Amino acid sequence: MTRLHLRAYASWVFDCDGVLLDSNKLKTLAFRELAAPFGKDIASSFVAWHQETGGVSRFTKVRHLVEELLGRRGDEALVSELIERFGTLVEQALIDAPLIPGVRELLEALPRGTEAWVVSGGLESEVRAAMAAKSLTRHFAGIYGSPATKDQILQRIAATHGLANGVFFGDARHDMEVAGRFALDFVFVSDASDDPAVGRSCERVVGDLREVHIGADG
Repeated sequence: MTRLHLRAYASWVFDCDGVLLDSNKLKTLAFRELAAPFGKDIASSFVAWHQETGGVSRFTKVRHLVEELLGRRGDEALVSELIERFGTLVEQALIDAPLIPGVRELLEALPRGTEAWVVSGGLESEVRAAMAAKSLTRHFAGIYGSPATKDQILQRIAATHGLANGVFFGDARHDMEVAGRFALDFVFVSDASDDPAVGRSCERVVGDLREVHIGADG
């Protein structure tokens, strides 16, 4: 197993799906089921787009399905219906999803006096329920998700806590781009990613969090 040596950052930011929870596959299956009533071609196109846009919230993805793939702009009733349906499909599955290997060990090893946050594209209430079910809540200064975007969440954190000397663990191109906008070092977590090829453009890549070691310059 390779090891990624990271310095003792002051701020630690973690995406949820594919980084803390092995939940990307279950969400992909739920999106396919959500789109299936509209036909196989629509479902396949939607799932492909979903996988290309990892880290983006269900609100954006469902709206893409309704407005772009189904051509039903302005059908807010359908958007609301599908968002609710998706929540029903994934809520318990997210709680039951296994942790990415190494999560507990890394969180326990975070340097004393530093702060960690979950910044997810998943629904905030579901992410908080999953972290509570895994007894991980105590490790985080805050656990945040949609409908706020990752940019909006990080802007709030930066304004209230500061994000200097920080690192972002993500599994999607969107995460890498958001990290760059906030001058956070980025670590790509590849094993459960929907788009592992993103790692080819990243300086810091791990398969899972067992490969992260804190205490040496990164």
